[in-house]
Amino acid sequence: MATMYGIPNCDTIKKARRWLDDHGIKYDFHDYKKAGIDENTLKQWCSELGHDALLNTRGTTWRKLDDSVKADIDEKKAIAIMMEHTSIIKRPVLDVGKGKKLLLGFDETAYKSLL
Repeated sequence: MATMYGIPNCDTIKKARRWLDDHGIKYDFHDYKKAGIDENTLKQWCSELGHDALLNTRGTTWRKLDDSVKADIDEKKAIAIMMEHTSIIKRPVLDVGKGKKLLLGFDETAYKSLL
């Protein structure tokens, strides 16, 4: 079963969840705000997607960070930031299960082809 990671009040999450529901695709929802995210999961995602892709550098959470925190971001530093500020992770991350890739963001065409 697929797992969608994100925060429930995000507009992109709402679109993705609506699409999955409309197409009868069952999934679990992992709310970062309530459940957090563990380091091993973020390491796995970084190895597949890259830490640059996972960091939402356009949002208010990023803009509120001190410039010293945003400087010289490597994977280790990105993971620490994402664990502390889960809202900074691009959304949604959809893990469709064993041996299949992760989907980052919502793209109806990508969802159709993978699901």
